[in-house]
Amino acid sequence: MLIEFFYCLRKHGLSTSITELLDLLAGLERGVIFANVDDFYTLARLVLVKDESQYDKFDQAFAEYFTGVEQVDLAASIPPEWLEQALQRQLSDEDKAKLQALGGLDELLKTFRERLAEQQKRHAGGNKWIGTGGTSPFGAYGYNPEGIRVGQDRSNARRAVKVWDQREFKDLDGGQQLTQRHLQLALRKLRKFARSGAATELDLPNTIRATSQKGGLLDLQWQAERHNAIKVLILFDVGGSMDDYIYECEQLFSAARSEFKHLEFYYFHNCVYEHVWQHNSRRFTEKTPTKELINKYGRDYKLIFVGDATMGPYEIAYPGGSVEHWNEEPGSVWMQRLLGHYQHAVWLNPQPQQHWHYYASIDMMNELMGHRMFPLTLDGLTTAMSRLLQKG
Repeated sequence: MLIEFFYCLRKHGLSTSITELLDLLAGLERGVIFANVDDFYTLARLVLVKDESQYDKFDQAFAEYFTGVEQVDLAASIPPEWLEQALQRQLSDEDKAKLQALGGLDELLKTFRERLAEQQKRHAGGNKWIGTGGTSPFGAYGYNPEGIRVGQDRSNARRAVKVWDQREFKDLDGGQQLTQRHLQLALRKLRKFARSGAATELDLPNTIRATSQKGGLLDLQWQAERHNAIKVLILFDVGGSMDDYIYECEQLFSAARSEFKHLEFYYFHNCVYEHVWQHNSRRFTEKTPTKELINKYGRDYKLIFVGDATMGPYEIAYPGGSVEHWNEEPGSVWMQRLLGHYQHAVWLNPQPQQHWHYYASIDMMNELMGHRMFPLTLDGLTTAMSRLLQKG
């Protein structure tokens, strides 16, 4: 029972185990739920999914198995230029009243697949092909009383029966940029980072108790150190293109401040030079020399850069490259000094990773970092934290 459902979950990338499937079957056998698909969905997700970032994959698998909605890779199947927002049709109420629905979801899906197989070029307007505008049942930014919306980020006429590329938990995917809904998950990653790095200390009361129970034979008991031993130094890039990522940086800073007892932070712009600062309103009058930073915070600090690394290559490679002042030494020299002192360092980049190759400066900075630059996503944050904890 439900073996095919189990295989469907594994096909969609969920790490569901046989044990969890047996737990679900046991719940059904005991009558936890009965004859209700919504209740089964809730129970199955509770038992089979252990990580919120997998909810989206579960939704896709559930839909495919229980409703016969086969997953279609729209990005691969439909050229994006077909879906460009163009020629938005302004139809009168009379025009809309004349449109005929195809007659149910099954027929709609069948026709969608047939059109997808037949169509060979982009289409805009009209009443048959997949594209933008028009009265075809398929595509974006048009009107049909019973249509499939493809590649459109919001409802236009509120008439789509099936939204193929919009799912309730889509933004909980581990590869998505951090948003408000991700904050709790990000906190968990940081909390795990903090605890896994904590040293152990002797638990004297339990040691005495355990030793007495063994007739005086010493039995040492250990416990996690009461205070977080991890020390973190975060350098935030501010201004310019980083204005687009203020919210993400605020959330990350808030999460880090709540999790780490020993947290220090400073700001820089584009690339680190001879000075950093802690107050943006007084950045030109209250600067901290970068050499002082290195001398003040020991090698036991974990260094985290947060920035999009988007700048002119000369800002990294040449004296005088800074866009704000004359720097006697290139930014790359200061980066090497910091990385030479702090052996455990990573760079978190809020710029979507698929855009990195467009910027030579990102490649240059990643090279300086020894390829320790990670996207500011849940997966990227998790990998970065693991890298910081590596020895050597």
